[in-house]
Amino acid sequence: MTLKLPARLTLAEARAALPGLQAQTAQSMGSAGALVVDAGALVGFDSSAIATLLALRRDALAAGRGFSVRNAPRAMVDLAGLYGVADLLDFAPDASAAPAV
Repeated sequence: MTLKLPARLTLAEARAALPGLQAQTAQSMGSAGALVVDAGALVGFDSSAIATLLALRRDALAAGRGFSVRNAPRAMVDLAGLYGVADLLDFAPDASAAPAV
């Protein structure tokens, strides 16, 4: 399953978006394969986006599924690296080619 992130994911948006994203993830848990999060639409984010991704990863792994992020802005990959969680989020190779925000 591919889950698309909204265009903005800062603290204000993450609080509202996370329950909906988790509900979509839960609905797909019966399907096979990894949960892939598409971050290509992100144009505004902060560390709350990283926390949201970690919550989605935790849910996917608890259900025995893999997890990865694709199309992440370079700045998001860098932020995750700064926090030491980039490897946990398994950014797809195309993430490094995405433009910084």
